[in-house]
Amino acid sequence: MKRFWVVAGALAVTLAALAVALWLGAASFDARRYDQHRRRLQKVMLEQPTADRLTRGLEAEGSPLIASARTAEEKERAAAARGGARFAEIRDKASRYVELRVYQAGDMLYFVYFDADGVMRDFTCVSR
Repeated sequence: MKRFWVVAGALAVTLAALAVALWLGAASFDARRYDQHRRRLQKVMLEQPTADRLTRGLEAEGSPLIASARTAEEKERAAAARGGARFAEIRDKASRYVELRVYQAGDMLYFVYFDADGVMRDFTCVSR
């Protein structure tokens, strides 16, 4: 009987350690993935691309445009439909700029904001 409790305890400790390792790995992966996308868009923003140039470039890399919004209502709908936990940030930034475009880059969404001249001025990354 004593052997049963030793084996059961060892199994419980092993499973708990495995669960913690998997949880930490997933959290680290998400943080790294988000940071890579954010750095990518920061680098692109330094080039001050136009909306059309950015759209062509992202589509060539397999990140299609999935929404474009100019009116307050369209921006609100895009943010509500796809913004998730970053809805308030997206709505706030979108209100400051003329156009909002949403791109799908794998399992990440890029909310990109353009000024009146059609130049990229800001962005928000949202994990799907």
